[in-house]
Amino acid sequence: MKEKVARLYRLPSIREESEAWEREYLSPLACLSSESRGRSTHEEHCPIRTAFQRDRDRIVYSNAFRRLKHKTQVFLSPLGDHYRTRLTHTLEVSEIARTIARALRLNEDLTEAIALGHDLGHTPFGHGGEVALKEIYSEDFSHHEQSLRVVDLLENRGLGMNLSFEVRDGILKHSKGYGAVFPDEPEAMACTIEGRVVRFADIMAYLNHDLDDAIRSGVIGLVDIPTLCTEVLGHSHSERVRTMINDLVASSRVNDGEAHLATSEPVSEAMATLRQFLYENVYKSAQVHKEFVKAKKILSELYYYLLEDHGALEKELEKMEMGNFKSTTTRERKVCDFIASMTDRYALSLYEELFFPVPLV
Repeated sequence: MKEKVARLYRLPSIREESEAWEREYLSPLACLSSESRGRSTHEEHCPIRTAFQRDRDRIVYSNAFRRLKHKTQVFLSPLGDHYRTRLTHTLEVSEIARTIARALRLNEDLTEAIALGHDLGHTPFGHGGEVALKEIYSEDFSHHEQSLRVVDLLENRGLGMNLSFEVRDGILKHSKGYGAVFPDEPEAMACTIEGRVVRFADIMAYLNHDLDDAIRSGVIGLVDIPTLCTEVLGHSHSERVRTMINDLVASSRVNDGEAHLATSEPVSEAMATLRQFLYENVYKSAQVHKEFVKAKKILSELYYYLLEDHGALEKELEKMEMGNFKSTTTRERKVCDFIASMTDRYALSLYEELFFPVPLV
């Protein structure tokens, strides 16, 4: 029996066949899994899965990924079942990114892994939570850097996921904030074209689903959408997504051996207009803002309480299956990691437990 197994593994593995297929079929600009820069800690190759397929699986099976289902996208604690969460946002980014990667003959597995991991470090209560940690912990806090910290240090009780260099790079550099989709500094962009695809897919996803949820909530109406956006992008969610993807695939070019992702001028203008519209009429709306004020108060009070009560902090870290911090890790950093890792409902439950009076029986 052992001899049969040995003979089996002397044959080309399924992974090697997949790597050969990549070399034959994918674009010369694609990142091949066989040419990955590797992992921080060396591991033997899997006989079935490529390096990027293993990374994707590790992300999907992580605690941090499961917690995304109870983290806010835009609307806090929505009553309707059809509002997006941070998890459904992640899945929509993944689908858009994979479609683009397939059309451009890029590495779909790498693209998917980056997309699925890009928001693992996002705070509870959406960007309101991120703003809170900027104010109470450090103005340098950012969810994309926290996502990298999750995969490197916080998962697996401090062992991390040991992901490949290209996935880690794409996770770190996926965020565009409110500035340009692609920054002027080359070092701020992902080293792979797949990572840059995820950056585009992220904005395509949130522009469309945040608009969809804002209409569903009654914060805005269909008639409020700028005419330029509907005329260029379309009148429905599916039309807008299709327009953006098709335009990106058609407008991207290869110059001097380098891939340049781009959208046409009309689509770029319409997307910029839609983003400005969302910031002014949704993200900064009174309905959304007042809930974020409450969220910031909750996170701030939890932060300072746990900063003082070391026993309570260690108890919560153990419940979150986060531990084995280096001795050089400050108390402030531990509390920040815990706060950023919480789901909305965990934060609300812990706040109630710590600060609400318990009636006498």
